[in-house]
Amino acid sequence: MDWLFQTDNTFSYVVLRAGLAYTFFMHGTQHIFGWWDGRGARGMVKNWNEKYGNPVFFCWLALFIEAAGVLSMISGFLVRPAAFGLASFMFMAIKESHWEWGFFLNQGPGKGSGLEYCLALMLMALALAIGGAGALSIDQLISR
Repeated sequence: MDWLFQTDNTFSYVVLRAGLAYTFFMHGTQHIFGWWDGRGARGMVKNWNEKYGNPVFFCWLALFIEAAGVLSMISGFLVRPAAFGLASFMFMAIKESHWEWGFFLNQGPGKGSGLEYCLALMLMALALAIGGAGALSIDQLISR
């Protein structure tokens, strides 16, 4: 179980954690609370269920992963599993919603967005799933 908390004392992972925490806070609060003109939890679950055929349980699990991921990135606690969850979330976003539009984010008026942004977030999360929380983290304190 030591591998779960083991990490290097590097600030590079802190930067990745901060970037993911901020991004998923902003995007997740749209999904969960309806802030910033978002749909809110019920609206998102309904959308993911009806548009993509995802089971309702997995839709709620995705919202939990977003919220728990933010808390994990901020605290630096259980970063590896949380980062894996966020990477999985972004993989599904790419698969379900962005792949068909190609790579580039800005496709022009009336078109969906490509996968480039989701890919960047997924790779940031995978870097943390592999490398751990880094400096300034509860994981690092536990691993000593």
